[in-house]
Order: sequence, then C-alpha cells, then structure tokens
Amino acid sequence: MASEMNDRYSGTAIALHWLLALMILGSMAFGWYMSGLPFSPQRLKYYNWHKWAGITILTLSLLRLAWRLTHRPPPLSARIQRAMPGWQTAAFHTTHRLMYALFFIVPLLGWAYSSAAGFPIVWFGVLPLPDFVPKDKALSEAIKPFHGIAAYTLLALVVLHVAAALKHHFVDRDGLLARIGLGRA
Repeated sequence: MASEMNDRYSGTAIALHWLLALMILGSMAFGWYMSGLPFSPQRLKYYNWHKWAGITILTLSLLRLAWRLTHRPPPLSARIQRAMPGWQTAAFHTTHRLMYALFFIVPLLGWAYSSAAGFPIVWFGVLPLPDFVPKDKALSEAIKPFHGIAAYTLLALVVLHVAAALKHHFVDRDGLLARIGLGRA
C-alpha cells in the first residue's frame, strides 16, 4: 500500500491540474457562448473576460510546465501498468503531450488574433500586454479559425482524457484517479 501512495502527484501538481481543468473548460464554454451573441457592449466585455482567462491559462500553464520539469511525475503503479496495454500507454503519453502543447497554442493563437485584429489585451483591465503580432486585418482573419480549431482539438483531447480516467476508475478499478487526488488507490 505504501508504494501505491507514492504514485500520487504532489499537492501542487494536483492543484495546478484541477485549476487548469476548470479554467480551460470554463473558458471554452464561455468562448462558445459569447461568440454567438450579437455585437454589443456586453459582448465586448465578455471578450475581454475571455482574453483575461486565456492569459491566466497561459500563465498557469507556464507554472505547471515549470513544476513538471522540476518535479518528475510519479511512476505508474504495477496495478495501473497491468491494466494498460502498450497502445494505451502510448496513447496516455501522446494525449498528455498534445494537451500540454495546446495549453500554450490555444491562448497564444487567441492573443495573436486579438493583436492582429487591433484589440490589445489589458489583463484584468490593469496590465497592458504587448501586441503579439502587428495589426493586420488579413492576418487576424487567417488566425481566427486556427484558434477555434486548436480549442476544439484540446476539448476533444480533454474528453478522451476524462473517458480514459473513468474507464480506469470504473472498469479497471486500478486506482488511477487517486494519483490526481480522487478516490482511493
């Protein structure tokens, strides 16, 4: 049992995981909602909130990556490894790497889109951020769909990630969710 407890992530890693999960899902839902609103001062305010969330996600992602690079993740327990054939282990690592990449790509594309469209980001209405790219209407129109595609790709990976975690919890009963602070090993 002691070795099973050693495969749990640190409190910092767990906190960053769940905070980012909530921020990313909330920002995606809010982005989807606000994009369907008619042009209005309220919609502009929501776009600013969405941009603030994106920059916060980018900042938290940098912290999470720094933590991950300086604190090795715990090894998978033998029980979890037995429940994961080689293709699942490869999918596990690939999905995590792609999600980490998209944690940066999605907000950076949003920042580039906003800059190219000529709408600077003033984080929380206080800290003006430099333009990520020069103002260029054609560039903004070219970037816009990639922000959405990257966000929906991240959402698809999150759904896959959650489905796999639930499969491990309810089908394999291998204690995988305990690694990230849910359930028992």
